Amino acid sequence: MRIRPAAPGELPALQDIERAAGAPFRDVGMPDVADDEPPAPDVLERYRRAGRCWVAAGEEDDRPVAYLIAEPVDGALHVEQISVHPDAARRGVGRALLAHAAVRAREEGLTALTLTTFADVPWNAPYYARLGFRTLGEPELTPGLRRIRAEEAAHGLDRWPRVCMRVDVPHSGATIAGVAQ
Repeated sequence: MRIRPAAPGELPALQDIERAAGAPFRDVGMPDVADDEPPAPDVLERYRRAGRCWVAAGEEDDRPVAYLIAEPVDGALHVEQISVHPDAARRGVGRALLAHAAVRAREEGLTALTLTTFADVPWNAPYYARLGFRTLGEPELTPGLRRIRAEEAAHGLDRWPRVCMRVDVPHSGATIAGVAQ
């Protein structure tokens, strides 16, 4: 896999990845999450133009199989969405995207990666915990994370337990998510 910025013409493919990655939520009793529409092209384009939309692409065909979008929130790079197509799952693709985001965060002087996720879905909070993320308690939530959680609640995502998680961005030469930088 090669991690690189998304190209403008790839945004529909990112939406397809999101839809495919959402399908397994149906199997854990979360059909509304499975059926949720991916970010609109204009939203993805905003992240792309800001330099915060990266894809994992195959070495041979350079087609995206996963993507990550992020934005700075309160001194950290907040992972707004990370999606891996099921055909590319369990190969370290998500971990590589997170490691790439950590490098970019460090380059921007940000101190951590943050994200919000479902607490009890195996490929959500338990996965991120294995990569070194820790669940933040309510008093640790920054104003920006509180705003994000309120938006998620308004979107109906609080029907299932959700958490905010954080991992500090290592210094140059260190590792994050088990991937050397």
